[in-house]
Formats: sequence, structure tokens, C-alpha cells
Amino acid sequence: MRITCIGGGPAGLYFALLMKKADPTHEVRVLERNRAGDTFGWGVVLSDQTVEALRTADPATAEQISDAFNHWDDIAVHIGGRRIVSGGHGFCGIGRKKLLNILQSRCERLGVELVYETDVGDDADIDADLIIAADGLNSRIRQKYAATYQPDIDLRACRFVWLGTTKLFDAFTFDFQQTEWGWFQAHAYRFDDTHSTFIVEAPEDVWRAAGLEEMSKEDGIAFCGQLFAGVLDGHTLISNASHLRGSAQWIRFPRVVCKTWVHRNDRGTPVVLMGDAAHTAHFSIGSGTKLALEDAIALARDIQSHGDLSEALKAYEAARSIDVLRIQNAARNSTEWFENVERHARLAPEQFAYSLLTRSQRISHENLRLRDARYVGEFERWLAGQAGVDAEVPPMFTPFRLRGLTLKNRVVVSPMAQYSCEDGVPGDYHLAHLGARAQGGAGLVFAEMTCVSPDARITPGCPGLWTDEQGAAWQRIVAFVHANSSAKIAMQLGHAGPKGSTCVPWAGGDDQPLAAGHWPLIAASEQQYLAGISQLARAMTRADMDRVRDDFVAATRRAAAAGFDWLELHCAHGYLLSAFISPLTNHRDDAYGGPLENRLRYPLEVFIAMRAAWPDDRPISVRISAHDWVPGGTTPEDAVAIAAAFKDAGADLIDVSSGQVSKAQKPVYGRMFQTPFAESIRNRVGIATMAVGAISEADHVNSIIASGRADLCAIARPHLANPAWTLTEAARIGYRGPVGLEWPKQYLSGKSQLEREFERQRAGNVAAAEQANKALGV
Repeated sequence: MRITCIGGGPAGLYFALLMKKADPTHEVRVLERNRAGDTFGWGVVLSDQTVEALRTADPATAEQISDAFNHWDDIAVHIGGRRIVSGGHGFCGIGRKKLLNILQSRCERLGVELVYETDVGDDADIDADLIIAADGLNSRIRQKYAATYQPDIDLRACRFVWLGTTKLFDAFTFDFQQTEWGWFQAHAYRFDDTHSTFIVEAPEDVWRAAGLEEMSKEDGIAFCGQLFAGVLDGHTLISNASHLRGSAQWIRFPRVVCKTWVHRNDRGTPVVLMGDAAHTAHFSIGSGTKLALEDAIALARDIQSHGDLSEALKAYEAARSIDVLRIQNAARNSTEWFENVERHARLAPEQFAYSLLTRSQRISHENLRLRDARYVGEFERWLAGQAGVDAEVPPMFTPFRLRGLTLKNRVVVSPMAQYSCEDGVPGDYHLAHLGARAQGGAGLVFAEMTCVSPDARITPGCPGLWTDEQGAAWQRIVAFVHANSSAKIAMQLGHAGPKGSTCVPWAGGDDQPLAAGHWPLIAASEQQYLAGISQLARAMTRADMDRVRDDFVAATRRAAAAGFDWLELHCAHGYLLSAFISPLTNHRDDAYGGPLENRLRYPLEVFIAMRAAWPDDRPISVRISAHDWVPGGTTPEDAVAIAAAFKDAGADLIDVSSGQVSKAQKPVYGRMFQTPFAESIRNRVGIATMAVGAISEADHVNSIIASGRADLCAIARPHLANPAWTLTEAARIGYRGPVGLEWPKQYLSGKSQLEREFERQRAGNVAAAEQANKALGV
């Protein structure tokens, strides 16, 4: 096979040597635009996993690379005059030039043809059976065939410069400096016996305000040296980008995602993207070179294992696109964290450092404990101390105080519609359902959305609080929860608006209109939730607004009389008040339509009236849709303004959900996918938040609470499957209490058995991990 690699970076060189090693009859050449000794950048980082993959693919190369590594375990975070260190992270650093020299030398020994000072902008004249486009993030080959590759290039919000220094850092070091213009941060790590990489980064507006756009290259480097003098200890910063002038050394990171990676040119030759030409991952997770090398390993392996080149290319693209997506999702989380240092810096240094360590969501609370149990233990004791507890307690089991109420822990049973009432009256089913979950260990149990009038219901099976009979039924349930558990119980009040008068889910679906017995619907504007299917809701008049507001107030008084500890107003998911807030559903031309301030006017009016009727010592929260997931709908930035308006009106907490406003929505799902919205609101508005959505493990809850992304976590479907979810998760992570954890005395005999079973599982997992590490020589 005749193979040409365009680009002599890690991807092109490593693929070339692997193919030549696999079959010396292959004619393999690498075309590189720079001279043999040229390189830009300083050190690169590889994970232990990548190093092991190199050992498997080509032991000779891996041995040389390993011999050149500088290895460290610690991450040090410098902020506000503090230095916080966490260990056990296992990084390997190597100079980029050294890495390229090793790969070049190995290629030459194997017989790969290396052609330098050859700038390839077009593949038209390349006669080969396979062309690898490894020509970097500004790939001209990718641009030529953009119609096939369909690249999505997103320039991120920060400027950064890649520098070096003779200061030899003993840990992967992050240093944060606040200036009159905003925050700057440095990422620094040693990669050989004489030098460390030193990357300086700042948001674009901060970079411009500091005058760096107008500075010479030398002045810009001097500026950074003075700013980070505290960690440089007298050492200077150095640039090796001699070809750049002025502020050109400062760039914005381009996130590259390609829909496809393989194109056949006019000759019929497959042209395959590899490395940065196919994808990029932000330097803050150190995976660019890792991905490039793993691309090369994967394609070489697929070619050898498939007899047909076309099948091999399909396998390569299918497998690698998934692997890369996982890394890019983590990189996106990390990138956004560094783009928003200003809001994270409002946290205490201890929590700021924890938030940084877990920013990508690849490292969870328990994973961090495995890396450094000392650090996590000390952090847990500090965090518990902030809640008034002098003990080493997992974050999810720390108490939470709001007004006159204290929750024993941070776990909330989310409000989940059960559609099981007669005439809006909750019965024995609700007593058993909510009572079981209150005994299951959660700190707060929510009743499902409860309707303030008959025409406020979603379905005929929805509960209500518009009559004294309904109030008495709820009082019975509240009394049971209080008498038989230490959980608190919350009422969520709402009005279905345009999404009402529908079937229960098991009798047609709760978005399908009733065949008979329907009731008139109202909305912010005339609306049909499902075009051509749903009942048409008419626009509310001022008289309607007065009636509905008074209905909410009356229900609020009944909830207080029933003894509920907490009240929530439902302003999300396309229901009545949400329909006022979203521009997708509010088309009014009066004082309640138009800009967000007007669209919020009526929901705030309802909330203020409820707050006045609710006891002052009990909390009241608001559930919002932070993102409609539809162009032209509510955005996460709008959500910040919405939360601020409710805070000013007296809200104690924002329950942050998203979507369900329009059937045209296209959410981006994933673990804890709505939590970033909760974090943004919490740390920008300065109000407590509740995270909800795809939170299913204690590890998720601990990570969210510990990093300051939310104050409470609402768990929905897992609580349907297991009413004792909280007790089960405590046993799973080995927490026995007593802080934040109370087993019903009747169930105590099951506690020890469950704890022993999970203890055996953990021991088995540790033994398996140790065996695997021993086999890998780790």
C-alpha cells in the first residue's frame, strides 16, 4: 500500500511508523511544511492510559518516550494567597520537540520517507492508495473538502499564549490572579529537566482591557511575567514562536468537530482526517496529543484487522468519533469552567479548588477520593463545617438551612406526576407513595405539581388544592411524613394552562387531548401546544389574571394550613406561567408581552402574592425552564435574569429545569446535563439553586454539592424505582451516618446487611483494580 501523510505532527508520524512496522512493503511517506528541527509549543501531557496504549502498539517507541517523561501526581491550585494540593492524578509530561524527534527517528529506522519543507495545500497531485490529512487545526485539506467533512469550528471566548519557563514546577500548577481588568490564569507543568510549559489565559474582554492587544510580543511576555511572579520565583517566561509578532502569539482556541472523517478525492483515493484536523480538545484537559496518537493507533489497527480498506475506514470513523466525542464533551465542560473563572472565584478557595479538579465531570467525588483520600477527607470536613457540622461527612449528607427550615441532607425527591387522584383529592396511594419516599432517606420530599383550580389540571387524575377537602387530605399525608420520618415535605403549585385537559399517560399520553369531558384552556397568548391536535387555549384577559392569581393565593394558604414545610411555584415546562415567560408562547402586545421584563410581570405578580400569604419562616422556591432548547426561545442568559427577578421578589431558591415548552426542542442530553444552568444561576445571581435532570448516583450529588454547582439535588426516576434511594446510595459509598442519614427503626436489620454487601463489592473492585495495575506495571 502507498500511504502519504500530510503533516509531520504526532498523528502523521505515529501512523506512518505503525503502518511501516506492520508491513515493511508499505510505501509510507510524511510531508511536513516545517524544517526537521522546528517545533512550536513546549511540553505536552499524556495520561497513563495513553502510555499503555503506546506500549501495546509499539514497545520500542513507548520505551523511548517513557524514558523522556517527567512524571508527577500532584495538582496545585493557587488563588487568593492560598496553595491547595491534591495528589494521585498521574500525569506524564514530555517536550513536544523531544516527542517529535523520537517519532521521526523511529520512522527513519523503519524506512518511512520523511520530506520536510514541503507545504501541501492540495492533495490533487498525490499519487497514493491512502492519504492521511494530519495537517493540524487549520487544515487546508479539511477546508478543501468541507462539504464532505462538514466541520463545525467554534472559537472559544478566551485568549491564551503558549510560553515556557526555566522554573521547574513540582506539580501541575494552576495560578489565578485577579487584576483591575478581570481574572488571568496560568496552566504550568514541568516536562523535562530544564523547562516547564506556562500557558497564560484570560477572557477576550479582559485581555483587551489589559491592553495586551496593542502590546509588542516582548511587552506581553513581560506583563505575564510580572503578573505571575509569585509562582515563577524569579524565573522569566520564554517564547519559542519566533515567527509571530505583536499580539499574534495570543490566540483563541478553536473547537473543531467534523461530521465525517473520510473523503474520496477525484482519483478515488480516500483522504482521512486525523488529529487536530479532525477534532480538537481544549488544552486544559491535556488531550490533544493523546487523541492524535490514539487516532493513529486505531486506524493502523483497523487496517490490519480488516481485509478491505473501505471497511477499515468505516470502523475507524465509527469507533473514534464516539471516543473523541466523550473527550470533547469533557473538554467543553473544562473550557467553559475556565471561561467563567470570575463566577467560580466567588467560592471559598477550598471549594474553588474542588470545583476546578472536577470541572470536566470525568473526575467524580469518589474517583477523587481514590486518588487522594487525605485531600477529600479534609475537604469534606471543611465543607461540613460550613454547614455547622464538625465531622467528615459526604457533601450530600450535610444539612441545608433556608429561612427557619433545616433539611437533614441535600437529596430531594423531585415532584413527579402520578395522575392518581379523584376530583383532585390525594388518597391512600399518595400517602403510601410519598410516605415511603420520606422514609427512604431524602431530606425533602416534593408532592407532584398540584393544581390551583379545576381548569388548572393537566389531566383528570391530577391533584388539587382548591377545596378544603383536598387541603384535609394533604394534611393527613403531611402529618404521616412528619410523624414517621425526619424528612420535610414540599408542595409545588402550578397551572397547566395550554397543556391541560389531556389524558393520563397510560390512557393515551399526557400530551393528547381528552376524548370527552375536557375543560376550556387559557394561556398567555392563543396557543395550541400540539399543532392540529391539542385543544386551542385562549389568551388570558385581565379578569382571568386576577382570578388565577387569587387561586394561587388560596392554594398557598391551604398548603400552609396543611403543614407543608416548603412551597414551590411552577414556572417551567410550558405550563401557564412558563407560557408567559417564554417568547415562543407569549405573543402579547400589552404590558405582559414583548421584552423579558414584561413577560415576567404576571408570574412575578402571582409569586409576590403567594409570598405574602406564605409563612415568613418557611422557604419558597420557583421552578424555571432555563433553556427552551429552541432557537428564539428562552436562553441560559435569560434564565439568569429570570432568577434574579424572582430573587428580588423574595424567592429563596431556584429549581432549575429546562425544556418541555415546545415540541420543536432539541436538548443536549447527558449526565447532569441541566446542572450547568443551576451553577450559572447560583454563582452569578447569588441565590440557592436545586439541580435536576440525569442525576442518578451519590457520586453525582456529592460532586454537584461539593463543587458549589447547586445546593440541593432533585432525584426523579431513580426514586420511582427505589423509594429508599438515599439509604441505598449511602450504603453503596460506605457512609453509615449518623449525620444526614436516618434509617427507620423498623428497617435497621436490613441496614447492616446492605452495608456488608456493598462493602464486599467495593473490596472486589479494589482487588480487581490492583490486579489490573499490577498487570500493566503501574
